[in-house]
Amino acid sequence: MDLSPEEKQIGKENFQAAIGSPLLRREFLQEGVRQGISSGKGLGPYYFGYEKSIGDPIRVGFLGTGDEGSVLINAINPEFVEVVAIADVRPYNVHRAFHGDHESDNTLAVRCGLMAKYGYKTEDAARDHIKVYGDYRDLLKGEQELDAVIIALPLHLHAPAAIAAMKLGRHVLTEKLMGHSVHECKEMARVAREAGVHLATGHQRHYSILYDNAVKMIGSGLLGNLHYIRAQWHRGNLPGSDSWQQPMPRDAKPKDEQAGKLEDELRAWRDKLTTLEGELDELRKASTPDERKISVKRQEVEKWRAKVAQKKMQLADAAIKDEVTKYGYQHELIGGVYDRPAIEELIRWRLWNRTGGGLMAELGSHQLDAASIFIAAMFEGKKQYPLSVTAMSNRPLFPLDRDVDDHVYCMFEFPTPEYDPKDDYRRRKTISVSYASINGNGFGGYGETVLGTQGTLVLERETDALLYKTSATTSKTKVAGGPKLELDDAGDPLSAAVGVQALAEVERGYTEQIEHWAWCIRRNPNNSDPQIQPRCHPKVALGDAVIALTTNFAAREGRRITFDPRWFDTDSDETPEGVKPAVDRYA
Repeated sequence: MDLSPEEKQIGKENFQAAIGSPLLRREFLQEGVRQGISSGKGLGPYYFGYEKSIGDPIRVGFLGTGDEGSVLINAINPEFVEVVAIADVRPYNVHRAFHGDHESDNTLAVRCGLMAKYGYKTEDAARDHIKVYGDYRDLLKGEQELDAVIIALPLHLHAPAAIAAMKLGRHVLTEKLMGHSVHECKEMARVAREAGVHLATGHQRHYSILYDNAVKMIGSGLLGNLHYIRAQWHRGNLPGSDSWQQPMPRDAKPKDEQAGKLEDELRAWRDKLTTLEGELDELRKASTPDERKISVKRQEVEKWRAKVAQKKMQLADAAIKDEVTKYGYQHELIGGVYDRPAIEELIRWRLWNRTGGGLMAELGSHQLDAASIFIAAMFEGKKQYPLSVTAMSNRPLFPLDRDVDDHVYCMFEFPTPEYDPKDDYRRRKTISVSYASINGNGFGGYGETVLGTQGTLVLERETDALLYKTSATTSKTKVAGGPKLELDDAGDPLSAAVGVQALAEVERGYTEQIEHWAWCIRRNPNNSDPQIQPRCHPKVALGDAVIALTTNFAAREGRRITFDPRWFDTDSDETPEGVKPAVDRYA
């Protein structure tokens, strides 16, 4: 996936071909410019066709405010969503929900917090408007005026939380995967239909302008006939430095390999803050105080005060170590060797099969969703499902401190428009999709490469797209790069304005998916109009879940599985795990 600086220079040879195609939905973007939109934020209504205002924002409860929940809080447009309650059992997550994530400048940029989002000056002021619960079930019982909930709980709680909310008449947006098993996904879909509510799943590439442009390009025939897609998500995680194995307070697990890390960080941060406060005092005491320097130093002091306050709250998670079993988390001795307390299952839930879904659920589901979207462009937009998967996974790096494997590798067969299983020749008319997600080496990062008979499209990190003419790697058009989307090579002021805005703040689609979901709720409150639906509605989300979860079965056993079309049907009781959906098992 990595390209040299020379390769990333904008080529001109294929430019007019790209501009002449339906690649760029200019009419939406240009309308946004004409109406004075100053940045990419706010382009969603013009690009995806929903209104720029819904009048009265929907009242939402947030179930889960951890890493991903805080990203979704950051993506909220207050004109569409009013957060009136949050639920999380971890003090650390509640703190970040209000204050944002001050671990670094980068984390704060993607997790700004409710106070910044709604303009509350203090946490007390925010709590006057936003109630706080521990157990999500208490929020659902206590908040009678909710329109909807956003669910960012661990994967095994998606179905119980969503179904409980929908049975109360609440609309739901849940993080991906849709559910922890296929039968749970089907149960969610059936309850949504019976309750007449919208159920959306957070595969945000459905709301990415970058990916939508790629679909338009493929549908126009610019790449010719697709025959191969290669995708990957490589990460440099290693034992002792794994982003899924977050450090825990020493009091929560004294014998953990990372025990003391948080306490050491807090000590170092306090020392840094003390030094900065001393420097600020000296500046104030100067015979001729420099107000500019004082202002800069004051901002630095406030930054480190926020960091210290957050680190204290991360350590405060130790206070709930004896309570988490009442929320269903379990103590277990793994392999007779690794002693995992219940609070570790909560904090590091992605590492365990009972609470998470491993690399395919957390990472691969996004990219196989993207592959199916690209292939759908050859079928006039109708989503396509794979015919088979061959997969394997292994554990060369990490010890018995998790269930999930280190690496997963898989190959899928998707149909082409000419595919016919009854014809010996046409049944070979398939598209191959290869996927690898590994730990231990981040070379190449993540992205997708789409190969057709007329050209190649490379999408990198959800932010860049490069178009190559046939197989030549020296003849290309840079379709998108950072905040710019190239529209033409002339000095057209309108095109230039559109280009600067097109990907400025909408490249990953989080804001647009929440806005559109809220718009669907206001415009189609009983979910009776099939034309007003979230782009990742239950049928679409079920397909993504079937792909990821079936691949897990294949990978653990190192075998080939043929997909049963009934698995993708919400009305069918057939599932890859062999468990029949049963809505009545939910109290």
